[in-house]
Amino acid sequence: MKEFNISKNIKAEEILKKVFENFSDEEIALSSSLSYEDQVLTDMLYKLRIHFRVFMIDTGRHFQETYDVMQKTIEKYNIQYETVFPNAEDVENLLKEKGPNSFYESVENRKHCCYIRKVKPAQRIFTTLDAMITGLRREQSNLRNNLEAIEYDENTKIYKINPLYNWTSQMVIDYIKTNKVPYNILHDKGYFSIGCMPCTTPVKEGEDIRAGRWRWENATHKECGLHIK
Repeated sequence: MKEFNISKNIKAEEILKKVFENFSDEEIALSSSLSYEDQVLTDMLYKLRIHFRVFMIDTGRHFQETYDVMQKTIEKYNIQYETVFPNAEDVENLLKEKGPNSFYESVENRKHCCYIRKVKPAQRIFTTLDAMITGLRREQSNLRNNLEAIEYDENTKIYKINPLYNWTSQMVIDYIKTNKVPYNILHDKGYFSIGCMPCTTPVKEGEDIRAGRWRWENATHKECGLHIK
């Protein structure tokens, strides 16, 4: 196990610098869903490294606006995404056995869909990594309120680097605006946490920032399985 000297008030950029002191460029990658947070990290990494690995899991059910911000990001930073897709046979079997909307029927079905479309494809990337940079923040949900800057995931056997772990939503938005970072325009329409189109709705005033994800489910279930410890 590696040891990292992370002080309480360390800046996100300093966390990234420490990580690259411990891993080669090929051993670490940013996991991006083109969210506010991932866009902040893309900008930070570009300023720090210029060339870095970044992957995006294309579930096949994203909003067009997600692809639009991906294109803008490619053009602004001259980066190449490692785009990972679900296994075609897995998706075909899922739809054949349960239909296109089975995720509405139960938490079990929804997590199965997430596993086929997101978790399983991500596992292929994990085999090439020793560390993964994420946009996870404590404020995002109760399931994440004990998040640390750097954690070791026993399931994936890789380090999770969470440079924005103690950032507030306002800090993220301020960074986006100050640095003129491309972002998903759905954020301007009340969407905060953006995933697959059928599973994402706008967040109402006063709601938790992840309330729009899988709105039909109890809040205790609202993870896809990719970031469960």
